[in-house]
Amino acid sequence: QVQLEESGGGLAQAGGSLRLSCAATGRIFSNEVLGWFRQAPGKEREFVGYITWFFGSTSYADSVKGRFTISRDNAKNTLYLQMNSLKPEDTAVYYCATYYSGSYRDPRAYIYWGQGTQVTVSS
Repeated sequence: QVQLEESGGGLAQAGGSLRLSCAATGRIFSNEVLGWFRQAPGKEREFVGYITWFFGSTSYADSVKGRFTISRDNAKNTLYLQMNSLKPEDTAVYYCATYYSGSYRDPRAYIYWGQGTQVTVSS
């Protein structure tokens, strides 16, 4: 079992940047895929991007492509989400999760989740 804890959320102005961290407790296997999702009030949980733990390959939602970057530090068992050029529509609770089975972009495919961290972007 893996436990995940996000941090780094907060308030940013439009055009600004934030970096989220996701610390994992427990072993992350080399073939793991970890994802970032977000959920705004009244909306469904939305795919942001994922990274393969061993190779570091990434994929992003169109809405964040070119602005957000996912990376990981294998030695620290930590996942990161660098968010640049933030927009008010990026306001949401951000979650990291470990993939289990199914589509990488479907939150139902992920098994372990962190508690989330709030990101608020003001215009």
